[in-house]
Amino acid sequence: MRYAEIIIATGVVLWKEQEFGPVFDAICEAAEGSALEVRWIFDAVRQFGVEQAMRVAEWAAERVDRGVVAFGIGGSEERGPALLFKEVFAFAKRAGLHLTAHAGEGTSPQSIWDGIEIGAERIGHGISAIEDPRLIDCLRERDIPLEICMTSNLVTRVVKRIEDHPVRRLYDSGVPIVLNTDDPAMFGCTLSGEYQLAARQFGFTETELRAIARNAFRYAFANDYSRSL
Repeated sequence: MRYAEIIIATGVVLWKEQEFGPVFDAICEAAEGSALEVRWIFDAVRQFGVEQAMRVAEWAAERVDRGVVAFGIGGSEERGPALLFKEVFAFAKRAGLHLTAHAGEGTSPQSIWDGIEIGAERIGHGISAIEDPRLIDCLRERDIPLEICMTSNLVTRVVKRIEDHPVRRLYDSGVPIVLNTDDPAMFGCTLSGEYQLAARQFGFTETELRAIARNAFRYAFANDYSRSL
């Protein structure tokens, strides 16, 4: 492990009416004691509304010089449709932030289409894309990666059995993917464990896993890494 882009649930901190500044200071201090190079993605919670999402985006824009590289939306896709956040995404982009969105986790491919429409450069989860051949073509042709979280999908029951997970079919269809933990503490997983699961359950070879690991750098939001490959 050399580099990590860590999602901070900024929207949850604000929802709890906690002071975000000291929280972020403490997280940054902890990261400075690590051997990893770390960048941050500030996440807004869809169901908390557009106004709160804009506050998160403003927080992110004010901290670009402290390693914040992106703004994204998570939470309930049904209760917070992506298209509501079009202006928030536009603001974040003008501020120099990259854009990402959780989409197509437990919902239809349309949620992914909407995320792409508002400017998402990466899609968190995105597993319902397998249901839409035209979307598969779009992701492949526009080089938009899916952040695959197999254990998370199993724990949340959006995939009922691990053998039903579409990760192998997505990879074989040419969609760029990276492997992720989602939330290691919540889902009881590790990144190395996700690689082992991909090999054991879905037959990914060492060569294929190396390519997926390279994708993690290729699609990194930190320019120094994305340009190094």
